[in-house]
Amino acid sequence: MGTPLPLSTPTFHVPASRRRRLSAAAVSVLLAVHAWLALSASREKSATVDEIAHLTAGLAYWEHNDYRLQPENGNLPQRWAALPAWLAGKTLPPADHPDWPVANVWGLGRDYFAAQGSALDALLFAGRAMNLVWSLATGLLVWWWTRRLFGDAGAFVALALFTFCPTFLAHGALATSDMCMTFFMLASVGAYWRHLQDFRPGTGLLSAAVLGLACVAKFSFVLLPLMLAPLLVWRVLARPPLPWRGRLHQRRTAKAGLLLASAAVHILVAWLIIWMFFGFRHGAAGPGLPELADYHRPWSIVLASLEDKGAWFDTVRQWRLLPDAFFYGFAFVVDMSQMRGAFLNGAYSVTGWVEFFPYAFLVKTPLPLLLALPAGLAVVGWRWRQQPQAMGADLVRVAPLLVLFSVYWLFSITSNLNIGHRHILPTYPVLFIFCGALGWWAVRARQRVAAGAVVALLVAAQAAASFQVRPHYLAFFNQLVGGPSQGYQHLVDSSLDWGQDLPGLARWLEAQPDVVAGETKVYLSYFGTADPGHYGIRARPLPHLPKAGYSAQWHALQPGIYALGATMLSHVYAPVQGPWTAEVEREYQTLRALEPALLHYARTPAARDEIAAIAPHEQWVKTWDRYEDLRFARLCHYLRARRPDDHVGHSILLYRLTSTELDAALHGPVSVLDEAIARARAAR
Repeated sequence: MGTPLPLSTPTFHVPASRRRRLSAAAVSVLLAVHAWLALSASREKSATVDEIAHLTAGLAYWEHNDYRLQPENGNLPQRWAALPAWLAGKTLPPADHPDWPVANVWGLGRDYFAAQGSALDALLFAGRAMNLVWSLATGLLVWWWTRRLFGDAGAFVALALFTFCPTFLAHGALATSDMCMTFFMLASVGAYWRHLQDFRPGTGLLSAAVLGLACVAKFSFVLLPLMLAPLLVWRVLARPPLPWRGRLHQRRTAKAGLLLASAAVHILVAWLIIWMFFGFRHGAAGPGLPELADYHRPWSIVLASLEDKGAWFDTVRQWRLLPDAFFYGFAFVVDMSQMRGAFLNGAYSVTGWVEFFPYAFLVKTPLPLLLALPAGLAVVGWRWRQQPQAMGADLVRVAPLLVLFSVYWLFSITSNLNIGHRHILPTYPVLFIFCGALGWWAVRARQRVAAGAVVALLVAAQAAASFQVRPHYLAFFNQLVGGPSQGYQHLVDSSLDWGQDLPGLARWLEAQPDVVAGETKVYLSYFGTADPGHYGIRARPLPHLPKAGYSAQWHALQPGIYALGATMLSHVYAPVQGPWTAEVEREYQTLRALEPALLHYARTPAARDEIAAIAPHEQWVKTWDRYEDLRFARLCHYLRARRPDDHVGHSILLYRLTSTELDAALHGPVSVLDEAIARARAAR
């Protein structure tokens, strides 16, 4: 990153010591505001889908030195988030628990969380507070890097835009791995670029250590070699050349040797860090746990799913160059990224869309930031027009940012894994940094007051967008699609509904007199791993995901309040997706005719042996499961056309359904369903 750009020379003559104190104070205030906004909002949210797995797996790493749980999501962030629980003496279910042999993190996590009782909320908060460290570190890195480029004013603007960004406020206080990887990706390209500038052993070891930590942060680290390689080429070809000393600048072979030695040190240090985080053991199962244990999705299934690549993975695995759990996690990610259910604007896909992440960026980014970015780039362009000779030096200084942004976006738009806006988080710090050019411009423009007012207005608008959606940061959508209330029509899963709003649903139900009096039935279809009962929610369960902990109840659907998570409403992960076809309708009507017999079987245990003579118990259960899936799919097919009566946090949609609506949605022929859908759309 080198010396500051000429454009960062201070305009005002303020003593350096005072300037440093003021800068440190401003940074501290903004980071404190970011921490308060993120943590205070997270206290109102239930555990998201992935958090139960992260916290459970992390505790298994500490307590049992066992790495079979959730190895695909980064050892470091899971250890880090679970550290308070481990230090507090919290323990996982014992070794004889039935989910240990199959490494079922969801089952273990369900029982582990349930055992915490009233301490659960404090345990979840502690894990989230730990993760906030990565968000604050990212903000600090954004400030430091922007200050090197655009001075104090630019750094303040960049950090302020970061502070109030809803996406970072949402993910910064969740016990997941996304923010950890965001920090280490930016830190890795920066540390390596600094090493290439001076080539001292100290900067080389720092760069290697950061790279190694990135390797255990998340498996998107595989993009880092593709970022570091062009940086190396860029630095070698740039003028001035690499700062070799003595006579080495005259010997190409010596230069090549030093470059290879540096690369070898990076690989060696990263390799050692990976082994360290996995206890310097190749085996994944911890001592004292079932010896014949496998991963929840066994190696054999993963290798078979990888097809031609599976043979390569199996061969490399036999070499034992890496811990088995680490290599399994990598193989698992490759497997899952081949085909994964995705939802975009009402469409479904298992291979994703090129436009998914550009669209997610466009609608999930606050409008002030969308406006600040081209304005900041325009300022840089104006500088280059005024001083053409500065362009080359400027490009060299921002090379790591350009390479990170370009490589990451290239792989994002070609990825089949389109499950959440969070997957492009590592590119946002680059945008904040370039927006810092506006701060530099504001203190150097001829009309400083007007320029400062424009920049201040952008920052204030970013803050306003944040406070407007607070505390529902995860559900933020900008006005290009009508704001958060319309988000469920465009994106789901971690872009909107990650299971975070059970506390809000409990409060909403408590405010309904007919529910409190027991006059109205409540039905819940929930996308998440938290226990609704922990928050006092008493609702009849509809199909929900994940299946762990789901207690099926065979019942007919009656008028009442239907609370559906946006992800469940979209049916992105359900067995029945897309249009309601004639074939699906025929199967549904066939099974619907069996509903009385199925309910009779469920409600009369005394006669079950006699009834089971018609078909075995497993067949009754299988038939009910399929019927329930089809019934719920038909209901959602209608509800997707109907305006919700209310919502909780924009992620749980609430419908008060009458017997007339239910008859049209579930009991009548498809022509009646189509008429009901047409009426619902006309009433929107």
